[in-house]
Amino acid sequence: MSHSHSHAGHSLGHGHAHGHGHHHHPADFGRAFLIGIILNLGFVVVEAIYGWQANSMALLADAGHNLADVLGLATAWVGAVLAKRPASRRFSYGFRGASILAALANAVLLLIAVCLIVYHAAWRLIVPDLVKGDTVILVAAIGIAINLGTALMFVRGRKSDINVRGAYLHMIADAAVSAGVVVAGIGIEFTGWLWIDPVTSLIVAGMIFLATADLFRESLTMAMAGVPRSIDPDHVEDHLLALDGVTRVHDLHIWSMSTTEYALTAHLVMPAGFPGDAFLQDCAHEVAHHFGITHSTFQIETGTRDCAHAEGPC
Repeated sequence: MSHSHSHAGHSLGHGHAHGHGHHHHPADFGRAFLIGIILNLGFVVVEAIYGWQANSMALLADAGHNLADVLGLATAWVGAVLAKRPASRRFSYGFRGASILAALANAVLLLIAVCLIVYHAAWRLIVPDLVKGDTVILVAAIGIAINLGTALMFVRGRKSDINVRGAYLHMIADAAVSAGVVVAGIGIEFTGWLWIDPVTSLIVAGMIFLATADLFRESLTMAMAGVPRSIDPDHVEDHLLALDGVTRVHDLHIWSMSTTEYALTAHLVMPAGFPGDAFLQDCAHEVAHHFGITHSTFQIETGTRDCAHAEGPC
């Protein structure tokens, strides 16, 4: 469980003040990543061998997709490990941003996997080939069990950490692909229709794309220092404007330091002057409580000079 605390200070000479809160890292999913990587890497080898023997495009595509997911899990794990490294003079926020880059890389890998599946499935539609349906069913069923079991290890953190959610989506997508392959194998066994194999792959690829597009959009927003989707900047501004003594808010910036931590800076115009450290501590606490922003910095201005448009130092 994470918790936050805040501290504040001010500089009377420059008329600005800071208040920021921090929280500890979320639950450690290192073991889940390691188990997921080992299980899925072993299954990739098995699935590739039997996919080749069964001449199944669906199995081979699934093996390729699983391999991409193993790389995705490894990337997410590295990102999670780097995010825990302490801050330094050069990297004052530490390596928290590595978790965002890992989530973005995960999304890109999934999109590449989708393209590969579509390409090979389309080719198989043009040039049909015999497929051993019974082998396809058995191997894909094992894949469902492995992927769902791995996904369960990430259920707890999928809503609070986009990096963990990326790993979770990888495993759910793999389970969906394997389920589609099972259906394809059953259809081929009972009907002999070879087109079922590639068509099933195309349907599942579409499902994976829809799930991945959202992850890609959100992780790209974080990487570009955009406002996190879970935070409404208008609501944050309204909250700050409602504080006693605040008449205007400008230079409000909200961004992600990691996949679980958000930061904020804002200029608060207070004609009565700096209200004291307790005010900043309350600001930091309220912003963390209402919006989940755990690192906030506030500059207090009296409004005698428009800092937003000043040419010199304000």
